[in-house]
Amino acid sequence: MAQIPENPLILVDGSSYLFRAYHAPPHLTNSKGEATGAIYGVVNMLKSLVKQYDPTHMVVVFDAKGKTFRNDMYSEYKAHRPPMPDDLRSQIAPLHEIIRAMGFPLISIEGVEADDVIGTYARIASEQKRHVLISTGDKDMAQLVNEHVTLINTMTNSISDPDSVKEKFGVGPERIIDYLALMGDKVDNIPGVEGCGPKTAVKWLDKYDSLQGVIDHADEIKGKIGEKLRNAVSQLPLSYELATIKLDVELESDLETLKLLEPDTDALIKLYGECEFRRWLAELLDKGTDTDTHLDTPTDAQEVPKADAHYETILTEEQLDTWVKKLQDAELIAFDTETTSVDYMQAQLVGMSFAVEVGEAAYLPITHDYPGAPEQLPLELILAKLGPILSDKNKAKVGQNLKYDKSILANAGIEFNG
Repeated sequence: MAQIPENPLILVDGSSYLFRAYHAPPHLTNSKGEATGAIYGVVNMLKSLVKQYDPTHMVVVFDAKGKTFRNDMYSEYKAHRPPMPDDLRSQIAPLHEIIRAMGFPLISIEGVEADDVIGTYARIASEQKRHVLISTGDKDMAQLVNEHVTLINTMTNSISDPDSVKEKFGVGPERIIDYLALMGDKVDNIPGVEGCGPKTAVKWLDKYDSLQGVIDHADEIKGKIGEKLRNAVSQLPLSYELATIKLDVELESDLETLKLLEPDTDALIKLYGECEFRRWLAELLDKGTDTDTHLDTPTDAQEVPKADAHYETILTEEQLDTWVKKLQDAELIAFDTETTSVDYMQAQLVGMSFAVEVGEAAYLPITHDYPGAPEQLPLELILAKLGPILSDKNKAKVGQNLKYDKSILANAGIEFNG
């Protein structure tokens, strides 16, 4: 496998990520019925990429809305593609918000595709002899591979350098456009030669060196495939242009603009909460606890400055007792459960969260099980201390889909009232 030099500039094909995540399980929704699976999948892939390569510079690139210059060249380009499903379209805006809140530069340019933006950045970086790692599942990107540019397909964890491109496709990166033009592309509606598959394309390019060489010697190719080639000759230059990734998009050439920023934790807490990505939300709250370990927990909520949000993860009996007192004193409690399923008949309780006022909240993990998970309080102790509050009809609670939470607590032997 090709070796990736330390700290590459990472260019992420966000549009490729988006569609792959949408079609792959799990097909998640939040309690409002809003689709969140594609958001989860993309964010998960980005997290994995950063964990593996620890980059300082990275950009996530998406296709912009509307037509591109290729539609002007060929009106039938991508004409057969169905419209984007509504439950995918609805995930784009919150996904972009999360990506930016994570500190990743995000770019989308009208009139060109994500491939063209990535291609231009790859060209700029190559000219500066900076190594580039392009994360995509798009075979067309193989034309960008060179001594400075490598591809990674995060779904298969396969890495492509010039040698592996030749091994995979039968032609090197410098002939990928010729290869694509000969075969055409039914998904993008690029014409190509009818009946010309990978083996035929490679055979012709091996013999005639280039697309132009194939065109020049079209009369020499016998049989039905030769006839189909001759019928397609007039359109092959167009197919070549459509398959060519643009390398001169107007972009900021200073790669320092692609430096990763510090995550906006408050924004991520809000966004993860809306999507109900509870594990990631708990991780952020855990980090908040770590930074507050040397602070005294105020006994009077009024002592907390309103500009200072205080979130903690309850891991000790002392913390739990403090929160039991807060909940007893509060006029209104915001409450939610963390479970293993959206089906309350099958779901297991794994955590609870509480808030008593804006910026004053806690998460109580119960049965979290993952590498490095902290030691947690026993369920029997938790229910003994919180049961009376949760069952109290005079203690007002507010939440989202509380009927579900009521069922989950009933399964645990707690009657949820108020």
